[in-house]
Amino acid sequence: MAVISRGLEGIVAAETRIGDVRGDIGQLIYCGYDINELAGKVSYEEVVHLLWHNRLPTQRELDKLTTALRAERELPRGVIDFITAAPKTAAPIDIMRTVVSMLGCYPTVRHDLDMSESQAIAIKLVAQIGIVAAYFHRARSGQPLPPIRKDLSEAAHFLWLMTGEEPGAEAVQTLDVAYVLHAEHGFNASTFTGRVVASTLSDMYSAVSAAIGALKGPLHGGANEGVIHMLQEIGSLENVDHWIEEALAQKKKIMGIGHRVYKVLDPRAPHLKAMAIKLSNELGDAKWIQMSERIASIMKERKGLNANVDFYSATVYYSLGIPTDLFTPIFAISRMSGWTAHILEQLADNRLFRPLSEYTGAPVGKKVVPIAER
Repeated sequence: MAVISRGLEGIVAAETRIGDVRGDIGQLIYCGYDINELAGKVSYEEVVHLLWHNRLPTQRELDKLTTALRAERELPRGVIDFITAAPKTAAPIDIMRTVVSMLGCYPTVRHDLDMSESQAIAIKLVAQIGIVAAYFHRARSGQPLPPIRKDLSEAAHFLWLMTGEEPGAEAVQTLDVAYVLHAEHGFNASTFTGRVVASTLSDMYSAVSAAIGALKGPLHGGANEGVIHMLQEIGSLENVDHWIEEALAQKKKIMGIGHRVYKVLDPRAPHLKAMAIKLSNELGDAKWIQMSERIASIMKERKGLNANVDFYSATVYYSLGIPTDLFTPIFAISRMSGWTAHILEQLADNRLFRPLSEYTGAPVGKKVVPIAER
């Protein structure tokens, strides 16, 4: 008899060498490295190489990857025209999803003869996804689009495009670590979605477009936007206790608290918490982190639930001056490396995903009644 598991909980759908989420002990692994070993010690570009090739790069390999990524930064003219003409009220994550589909209509350059078409597309997507988000934000704000540069890291280039100003070292380091922390997370909803689409032997653009669609949901990547909206609604530290009490009484979901997999502390949360505290102190605006700390304390005491990665990433991005509706797109920018790694792995040893379902409809045997008699 088939085993029914709502949401596929506890079901092993495939093997992967890319990452592992050990929720019972609060451990996140990238290709054999604990996330605590990577965060703050390696760059996002090094993690991209790690996820794609199962090892950290040598300096020569990193230079080669960096050169390939920077060579792909220019968006096609037709894509830029779409970005500048799109409704200014559109959600940035929707623009990203649409542009990824559009990019599939333009040729992709292979940077060496040993590179597969899918690997070339992966480079293109990682290189261009952040530019899409930044350019749309500039366009909707009525600001000119800064020229593409090839002398900046992925994190620094995104900040340059967002502001048109040379980014500070502290801001670059903060965003780079955030990219590293969000790059991979096992068979989460968006990654699994991407692998399912890839398993049909559809193209990588389709698989990633589907993954972005899954990420958009408030139960997945959209949660970090909800955290800031919650903090703004609460308003001040003095209001936290009363607001949380009322929310719990009404059985409202407290955004950024608890996790589907982690039964203990999300290992990414302490890194983002430390960055949030540092940024708050530097900016002289401790209200948001103080409110966050109080919420986390109440939820731990009352419900035994810990803050997750979304809880503190929201404050980090907000402190960097990034608009709230770009929080989820930043998640997509960093996770592009993980999505493409999983799609490449799926294609290397493909098996079409085709789960069973348990039928609970009416018993077979119904007869069709002519439409005039129904």
